[in-house]
Amino acid sequence: MKRTSRLATTLFVCFAIVSAAVAALAASPVFPVDREFYPYYPSLIKWNKSSVPFNAPEVCGGCHEKQYKEWNGSVHSLAFKDPVYQGELNKGVKAVGHEIARQCEGCHTPIGVVTGEIKGPGISGLSPIALAGVSCDVCHSISGVTHQQTPARVAENGSFIMTPGVETASGQTLIKRGPIPNHKECGGGFHQCEESPLHLQANLCASCHQVYHYDDHFPIEATYNEWIAGPYAQKAIMCQDCHMVDIQTFKRTADQFVKPERKEYKHYFSGANYLLTYLASGAARKAGDEELAKSLMNQYEMAVERLKSAADLEVFPIYHEGKLDELKVRVKNVRAGHNLPTSLTNVRQMWLEITLRDETGKAVMTSGTLNPDGSLSEVARNFASDGMTSEFHFAVDPWKVVGFSKHDTIPPKGYRDTYYGLHFPADLKKVSIEAKLRFRQADQKVAEALLAAVPKDINLEQMYGLKAVPPLPVVDMVVKQVTVDTSK
Repeated sequence: MKRTSRLATTLFVCFAIVSAAVAALAASPVFPVDREFYPYYPSLIKWNKSSVPFNAPEVCGGCHEKQYKEWNGSVHSLAFKDPVYQGELNKGVKAVGHEIARQCEGCHTPIGVVTGEIKGPGISGLSPIALAGVSCDVCHSISGVTHQQTPARVAENGSFIMTPGVETASGQTLIKRGPIPNHKECGGGFHQCEESPLHLQANLCASCHQVYHYDDHFPIEATYNEWIAGPYAQKAIMCQDCHMVDIQTFKRTADQFVKPERKEYKHYFSGANYLLTYLASGAARKAGDEELAKSLMNQYEMAVERLKSAADLEVFPIYHEGKLDELKVRVKNVRAGHNLPTSLTNVRQMWLEITLRDETGKAVMTSGTLNPDGSLSEVARNFASDGMTSEFHFAVDPWKVVGFSKHDTIPPKGYRDTYYGLHFPADLKKVSIEAKLRFRQADQKVAEALLAAVPKDINLEQMYGLKAVPPLPVVDMVVKQVTVDTSK
């Protein structure tokens, strides 16, 4: 009896040890999260909470009119109202719940999240400052970053600290931070100024331009990682040096690795999202705001020109035994400080379209053309990523993507070569070759699905004049034409 009792006791102890070990493993994920440190998780924003209010951008525009006009019409100003984003957010909330989708809201309307105003998708009933997305008081209230404390121990998902001001014995003191040294007149008596070296660094932008899966912490968007691994980081060319300047300054900076002068910086935040500014321009015109519509079209034109300035092509005919039978096309990233494309690389499309023509101009071979329904041919050379789930299935939705089955973007100052076997009539003496590098924001069907999912308070016809989703605009980033002999 005693031996049986000792055996039972031993088995119980072993079971308890194993159970404790299993429990310990379950409590020790690869990416542990301190929920007290990050109260808005999976958004990693921190707010030094006080009674000091945030201010709407119109308030800032009272003294900073030039900067306000540059910002108003930028993608930062549209980050929350963007109908494509709202469609994605609405789909995400239905799929995984609002708590998970708050990760997106944390970067698209940070003030709306920390003040508790944002309850889910949609724009009705919200204050101007919540609707303003990434407004003046978001960036100029940032007092630090927490990149080393995040679950992945890197910049991700809004890992910055907002401190709009402090409470003192004499009342509230507003503090705004920026790269300019403090001086006596700074703030005009409305707020204090604090010089912030962080505002000159890519670390400031990294917090939101580095998006990780909310649970697996896989980098769905890795723009900052791409920059830090490339030559622009080594030459101390920051995000601001290319995205807060006009096109000509951007070209000079990218070509010569020369930082802009202080007076050349603007609050444009210009990137590749021409679709958003184009839609918003139509909405502004429909609402009767011609000044805003003009500003938005300026942003649209800058985005298109930026895309056309970012890449280059080289075309090499290849002969075997004196006969032209192959073509090499080299796609070069000549000016983007990150990969081409970047951001949601499993959604964006950048591809080659090749056309061979005979002496009369008749097409005798094509590759990479769009199908009649707007979809991209499966055999097109698409420089993008294919997202996959944890079960290794293809996925587009960001809450499902925990890895890439293909990742074929082009690094800064790098290139990719593509080879084509050529087919044309044997009696041709010469062929004209046209190579196009083309770009659009998303696959046609993906865009249609996202815009179909917008919340009910966003009426696309009433706000944007859209009765149906039109064919997505395609930008020809580079077009090269050469005529070559078919034999030599």
